[in-house]
Amino acid sequence: MEYRHLGRSGLKISEIAYGNWLTHGSQVEEDAALACVRAALDVGITTFDTADVYAGTKAEEVLGRALKGERRAGLEIFTKVFWPTGPGQNDRGLSRKHIMESIDGSLRRLQVDYVDLYQAHRYDYSTPLEETMQAFADVVHSGKALYIGVSEWTATEIRAGWELAQDLKIQLVSNQPQYSMLWRVIEAEVVPLSEEVGVGQIVFSPIAQGVLSGKYEPGKQPPAGSRAGTESSAPIIQRYMSDEVLTTVQRLKPLAEQAGISMAQLAVAWVLQNSNVSAAIVGASRPEQVRDNAAASGVRLDADLMKAVDEIVGGIAERDPAKTVSPARRP
Repeated sequence: MEYRHLGRSGLKISEIAYGNWLTHGSQVEEDAALACVRAALDVGITTFDTADVYAGTKAEEVLGRALKGERRAGLEIFTKVFWPTGPGQNDRGLSRKHIMESIDGSLRRLQVDYVDLYQAHRYDYSTPLEETMQAFADVVHSGKALYIGVSEWTATEIRAGWELAQDLKIQLVSNQPQYSMLWRVIEAEVVPLSEEVGVGQIVFSPIAQGVLSGKYEPGKQPPAGSRAGTESSAPIIQRYMSDEVLTTVQRLKPLAEQAGISMAQLAVAWVLQNSNVSAAIVGASRPEQVRDNAAASGVRLDADLMKAVDEIVGGIAERDPAKTVSPARRP
């Protein structure tokens, strides 16, 4: 496993991070979840990403149990706040009230005294940014989080948040966007701005919800037990399930074979070629998936291979900066 600085901070994280969106506390039984975390630790993953909203707060609880007993200083634990975690009007968003209550809930569920990174899970259009950033500053100054990050913010929003963070003497060091060969919307505006101010990307869905693994074939039903074959997850990856996309993805197989890596490793290694990417988040329902994805760490794709990838998938890749935040998930 190789490690990178998170943005322009001094914090080093594993370039493959383990995330438990859609798995812990919901689709994966706890024994399997614990086995996946153990596999992650065994291959050198030290960075673990979750959120209070995942599985209705259960994902944080599972991760907390899975990491209990590990040396805290050897881990980087990330979580997020924004989406509803209760029935009340203040159980959501980035108000001071919700942030201050949510950090305490996350720490309790994770069984830790602090998180390394506390992230705004989306931008809150109903709360003044000044209120949000002051609350984050108080979280950091109280020792409950070391750094602040955001998720799927636009370049304009990141700059505004970063400037306030500077004034408040805290470090806004990361953005967590969707990014893959098929979803490149951060490249136009978010990445240039982030490079300017020292924000690193912690990217999710580098394998495009499993589509870039090549396991989904055009004209065929999704494999039993796969994410696309799960009723609750299918809408999330629907944009990738057209015959055009699936046929195009199949054309990547010779490139992976040429490089001596799996399709999934090719997808993860591809995002890691972007110097602004600090880590790629991978999820898993089985330990072997963790090991396979982690093997992408340190893989260097030469210029010819990168060009060949772009020639194959560049025409269908989404690049519209207006979709920095997926419209379906915008509040």
